[in-house]
Amino acid sequence: MKKTVFCLTALCVAFTVFAQTDTSQHYFKTSTIPAFNLIKIPDSSSFINNQLQKNVPTVLVFFMPDCDHCQDATKNLTAKIDQLKNVQIVMVAAMEFNAVKKFYADYKIAAHPNITVTRDPSLALPLYYKVHSIPDVYVYDKNGKYLDHFKKTIPVEEIAALLK
Repeated sequence: MKKTVFCLTALCVAFTVFAQTDTSQHYFKTSTIPAFNLIKIPDSSSFINNQLQKNVPTVLVFFMPDCDHCQDATKNLTAKIDQLKNVQIVMVAAMEFNAVKKFYADYKIAAHPNITVTRDPSLALPLYYKVHSIPDVYVYDKNGKYLDHFKKTIPVEEIAALLK
């Protein structure tokens, strides 16, 4: 009897230890933009997911103002913004307000009404998306359904083609 109990206990422990955990990204599971509450630059107003325009594709861009790749990608994005004129772009940073505001001013984001620069002090969105490298870009269609993901670049041409 003791051997049977021991064997059953050992099997339960083995199944628990070797059980696979679900490590897939959340955006694969839900395929829609999650709820969020961000701080909008330059005015510190709240920006929540319900404020996203309806029936308009959305591109989420995670970035850091002091990242060289992010700066180059933003220059490329703003230079080719006409290709994404019917797309709402939400740029999300986790840095302090003044650094993000300086980035907003330096790259003249105010001149591009379809780009919203925000910060996420709670890190909720970067954690949800498991952001490990920046820029990190997530593309959603006009119905809010996930289409594609790009790392370390903002490929304007590819995004535009994907959203046609």
